[in-house]
Amino acid sequence: MNVDAVLLAWFAGSPRRAKTAADLGSGVGAVGLCLLFRDRVDYMVLAELDPDLSRLSKANLKANGWSTRGEAVEIDVRTPDMIGTAAYDLVVCNPPYVEEGRGRPRAVAKGARIGKLAIFTDAARLLLRARGRACFVYPALELATLLETLRASGLEPKRLCLVHASDEQPARVALVEAQPAKRGGLVVLPPFIERDAAGPTSRLRRLLGGRAEL
Repeated sequence: MNVDAVLLAWFAGSPRRAKTAADLGSGVGAVGLCLLFRDRVDYMVLAELDPDLSRLSKANLKANGWSTRGEAVEIDVRTPDMIGTAAYDLVVCNPPYVEEGRGRPRAVAKGARIGKLAIFTDAARLLLRARGRACFVYPALELATLLETLRASGLEPKRLCLVHASDEQPARVALVEAQPAKRGGLVVLPPFIERDAAGPTSRLRRLLGGRAEL
């Protein structure tokens, strides 16, 4: 499982539990499944355009005994109203890391996911209830792009955590929570360090081991 999905589920699962949640571009459902495993949501919708991935996410829900607590829907995030406008307490998204027309050819050749970030931020805004939260994971080098795009979609960044591979390296990815709210009030959390001289940090080991609280 991609560690970014686990990190996003941990970040989105606090500070409060959600009754209804949607994962946009869910793939096989990793983020949503982590939230269900940690019991941080009552009901999870896994929204994915690719039919093969959508079938796998449905199978994953069933295999874990969560068919009554979630569903997999095959939809395009450009038409998110198909799963309920203003219906969710929480929206999570691990969007494409490479914008169309941008990025190094080598990264694209390795199969990097390509797509327009604003499609996902716009969809998140449409789906959220008035006091809902949208949580994204995105490359730290493109943090400014994420913050600008969220604001353009009507979502104000309210919580930020930077993830570092080690305490001597620049941030690798950023975890951002945004809400349909007035500007200001961004809380910057302590950084999440993944590795130290001995290997994975105790915090990362606890997270990957299924601990909800770190």
